[in-house]
Amino acid sequence: KRCWGGEYENVSVLVAIGVTEDGYREVIGAAEGLKEDLESWKNFFVWLKSRGLTGVKLITGDKALGMVEAIGQVFPEAKYQRCTVHFYRNVFSVTPKQKVKEVAKMLKAIHAQEDKTAAREKADSVVKKLRGMKLNKAADKVEESIEETLTYTNFPSEHWRRIRTNNTLERLNREIKRRTKVVGTFPDGESALMLVCARLRHVASSEWGSKRYLNMEHLKSMVISEEEGIIAG
Repeated sequence: KRCWGGEYENVSVLVAIGVTEDGYREVIGAAEGLKEDLESWKNFFVWLKSRGLTGVKLITGDKALGMVEAIGQVFPEAKYQRCTVHFYRNVFSVTPKQKVKEVAKMLKAIHAQEDKTAAREKADSVVKKLRGMKLNKAADKVEESIEETLTYTNFPSEHWRRIRTNNTLERLNREIKRRTKVVGTFPDGESALMLVCARLRHVASSEWGSKRYLNMEHLKSMVISEEEGIIAG
């Protein structure tokens, strides 16, 4: 919460982390997002790009308003992966409480498949089963959105568990919320960002940032194989 035009309003903070060529996580940017709409995301991505961000192959996030469209405009070469955890929660929002555990197992089974084809087939069977259970709204959500949750299968299987969710942001988000709650309301965006960035630097300097997150040799090998395939073709 911060003062905006004489009134106190909730303002989003957009945070992006990246995995370097060496496989380590870095916080690459934080900014005010106002209402987290298309314009906010687009400005954020353009700002990251202007600071030298290149080589983006995958962007993982929840389906925030405007994010997907902004990715296509600013990073057209990057693929979008919808966080599977947020996808599950979205399905659970239209699922009766007594059925959530059963539906959760069904959804997790989709993302436990060995490749995209098998995952699609499993998703089809899950949709049919959900309709058989009279959970048509849940079935609709799976049918409409499952494809954007399977982008991770285009990357090395060794990376799947970590790139199909944005869970790696959770600690950062918890830290931000914990510290901003203590303050309550900020007089302006600059003071809010100063505190947020201070906490981000603190976490990034800990084991969070010093421990290798992904073995990027797997990705490099995949890219080389694809390039050789194109040349041979």
